[in-house]
Amino acid sequence: MLAAFAALSLVQLVLIAGMGVLTSLIGGVAGYGTGALMPLVLVPIVGAEPIVPIIAISALITNASRATAFHKLIDWRRALIVFAAATPTCVLGAYGYTRLSGTGVMILIGSMLALSVPLRWSLRSRGFRLDDRRLAAAGFAWGVLVGGTTGAGVILLSMLMAAGLEGAAVIATDAVISVALGVVKLAVFGFAGVVTGQVVAVALVIGLAAFPGAFVARALVARLPIHIHTAILDAVVVIGGLVMIIGALHR
Repeated sequence: MLAAFAALSLVQLVLIAGMGVLTSLIGGVAGYGTGALMPLVLVPIVGAEPIVPIIAISALITNASRATAFHKLIDWRRALIVFAAATPTCVLGAYGYTRLSGTGVMILIGSMLALSVPLRWSLRSRGFRLDDRRLAAAGFAWGVLVGGTTGAGVILLSMLMAAGLEGAAVIATDAVISVALGVVKLAVFGFAGVVTGQVVAVALVIGLAAFPGAFVARALVARLPIHIHTAILDAVVVIGGLVMIIGALHR
């Protein structure tokens, strides 16, 4: 572990920690950010291969802090539905994550994200929502993505909002689901031997730097009207999808 830290320069550690703080604030308000933004700093420093396990480990800390900060707003019933449905496919996605990062897949996922908000608006205007059965089906399909890619958490936001959650309840429920599935992913990565000293070291830097950000974000969210917070969530979903598409086209 100490050797892994020694392999990183002070500038690299500061960059990683600084991005960890920034993504924690963004994620605490918008429910999403770490999986999409951290690779921008991590890939030039550690390469692309260890990114998914690094973010999986650091997300355990950041999502745990978020779940703690917003624990009174967690919708446990919907959290259990998504976790139970997504676990089997999350295991499959985590095991095969190196094969799930092709350009075509990223474009497909990004397009789905970018279109999910106007689609949800259209369906909501017609009275359509994700009931428990549809939420479970969506969770089953989403499990592959969350297991094998980074940034798939934005899809969970859209699922929870389509299921009827709003505002900070989306953030809280997203966080507790992410913690539970993060444990599943970490177990798979551990058995597969991809959790190296460097992976753990970098993940700890991110997680510890980001931990206080959730409580700052909670104070910000408490001052946001529900319609503004919902609009922020929608914007993040669309932007996340477009960023994924652009990133795929520039690979």
